Amino acid sequence: MPVKKQKSEYIIQAVSHALDLLEQFHDDIDELGVTELSKRLKLHKNNVFRLLATLESRGYIEQNKATENYRLGLKALELGQTFIHQMGLLRQAKLALEQLVDACNETAYVAIFKESHVVYLDVVETSMTVRVVSRVGSRLPAYCTASGKVHLAYMSEEDLDISLPRKFTAYTDTTITTQDALKQELKKVAEQGYAIDNEEMDDGVRCVAAPIRDYTRRIVGAISLSGPSMRFTEERIDAELTPLVIEAANTLSTRLGFNL
Repeated sequence: MPVKKQKSEYIIQAVSHALDLLEQFHDDIDELGVTELSKRLKLHKNNVFRLLATLESRGYIEQNKATENYRLGLKALELGQTFIHQMGLLRQAKLALEQLVDACNETAYVAIFKESHVVYLDVVETSMTVRVVSRVGSRLPAYCTASGKVHLAYMSEEDLDISLPRKFTAYTDTTITTQDALKQELKKVAEQGYAIDNEEMDDGVRCVAAPIRDYTRRIVGAISLSGPSMRFTEERIDAELTPLVIEAANTLSTRLGFNL
């Protein structure tokens, strides 16, 4: 009987390199040159140029003529949008986000957990002039965001240890920067069923989030409200915003088959 090959044996190196190249454009890195990509990928410049030329011909990469650096092309955005629209979570979440914003006129998000970070997938924005910059598509550390803490709070001890950073970055004066302090915070989140970001990621911005569960009772995302701290007072968070977020999360969870 022939021995079945491992999937790793079927990997095409050139395709792997092309994907590695695309993954260099993340967070705040929007443009990179051939030399920098060569260093990052540990590939010869000629190989990098050939990869770029191929990806550029298909629209996944484009060149900034002014700087001669490269950036993601529109095809990458189209592919991402296709993924988002195909997700059942987002199809169900849109109405919940709209209803949440109608109720309080603050910006609402849906986010998922990915490799120690939260990724914001969709947003319905407030009509207020003063608002936070849209985070859709952003990938932020889970430990200092409300949506991230919601995911972390219900993890097993083993998964939590894998997901937490060994070194915490203090983004603001109120960022939690030790594992012990964060675990105390996460215990509180699990008990109360929601999480608050008290200007921990951005000065002047507060958020409140609650977990979204599916029919397996697994947490598949978080729904949140975010806005300037001058409107997100502790009193308003407690009396108005938190109940609204929890209600929205429960409604969305029910639509995904979760039995409260």
